[in-house]
Amino acid sequence: MNLITKILALLIACAGGFLFSAPAQAQSYPSKPIRLIVPFPTGGLIDSMARLIAPGLSKELGQAIIVENKPGVGGGLGAAELAKAPPDGHTLLMASPPLTISPAIYKSLPYKPSDIQAVALIGQLPNVLIVNPESGINSLADLIARAKAKPGALNYASNGNGTSIHLSAELLKQQAGVQVIHVPYRGTALANVALMSKEVDFMFDNLPPVLGHIQSGKLKALAVTTAKRNPALPQVPTMQEIGYPKFEVSAWFGLALSRGTSPEILEKLQDALKRVIGQQEVSQAMTARGVSIEWMNAQQMSQFMKTESELWQNLANSAQIKLD
Repeated sequence: MNLITKILALLIACAGGFLFSAPAQAQSYPSKPIRLIVPFPTGGLIDSMARLIAPGLSKELGQAIIVENKPGVGGGLGAAELAKAPPDGHTLLMASPPLTISPAIYKSLPYKPSDIQAVALIGQLPNVLIVNPESGINSLADLIARAKAKPGALNYASNGNGTSIHLSAELLKQQAGVQVIHVPYRGTALANVALMSKEVDFMFDNLPPVLGHIQSGKLKALAVTTAKRNPALPQVPTMQEIGYPKFEVSAWFGLALSRGTSPEILEKLQDALKRVIGQQEVSQAMTARGVSIEWMNAQQMSQFMKTESELWQNLANSAQIKLD
C-alpha cells in the first residue's frame, strides 16, 4: 500500500468514526442518572411540574431523574448550572420565562443565553392577580384607586427579580400609571405567606400554587393575565376585560439542555417527554393545576422564546428596568 492509499484509508476511517459516533452516543444515552435543575425553591409551579414529569421521564429513559433546586438571581443560578454542564444530555433545566426576561433586565448574567438550547415546551398558564381578602380591595379598580391615592405606599410581592411574576406587576405599574414598591422573596411560597399575613398588599402569582388558597378563601383573585379566562377560575376576569387591552402574560415551562448536545440526544429527550405528557395521569394533573398543555418542539420553542425576549426587552427599555 503506497503512501497516498494509506492516507485515504486513514481519512475514510476517521470520517466513518465521526459519522457513527453521534448515533452511537445517542444509542447509549442516558448512561447515568440525569440531573433536572429547577432554578427556583421547592413549592412553586416550576418545581411542582418538574416533580410531576420526573417519574415518567425516568421510566421512559431508563435512568433516575434527580431533581435539584438551584434558586437565585431570578433563575440565573440554575441556568448557569446548565450552561457549564457537559453537552451530553445528562443535565437538564426546567425552562421558564426568566430565560427570556433576565437577558432584558440584568446588566450581567452568570451564563450566556446562547449556551442554552430548547428541548420542548410543555404547557402555559396565566398569572393571577391576588390580594388578601381582608384588605378591602375587591377589584382591580379598587387596587388602582388606592395606589393612586397614596403613591409609593402600596407594595407587591414576587418570587424574585426577573420572573414573570415580578414583570407582570411592572407591566401593571406601567400601564396603570401607579407607583408601587417591589418586595422580592425567595420563592412563591414565602411570598404567599407574606400576602396572607398582610406584609404586602398584592402580588401576581402563577395559578397552580395559589389555586387552593383562592378556592379556600385565604386569597382573593382579581384578574388573570392571559387573553382568555382560565377554566379553573371561570368567574375571574382577564386584565384585558377590565380595562387593559394590551396586558397579556403567560407563564410557560418546558425543558432545556446545554448547547452543543447532539441532535440525536435532543430528539430522544423530546420523544420521551412527549410520551410522558401524553400519559393520562400526567395530563390530568396538569389540567387540575390550571395548566393548558401546549406542546412545542425544539424549533418552535426557540422561536417562541425569541418572541418573548423581544416583548420583555421592549418593557425593560420603556420602563427603564435594569438590575445589577
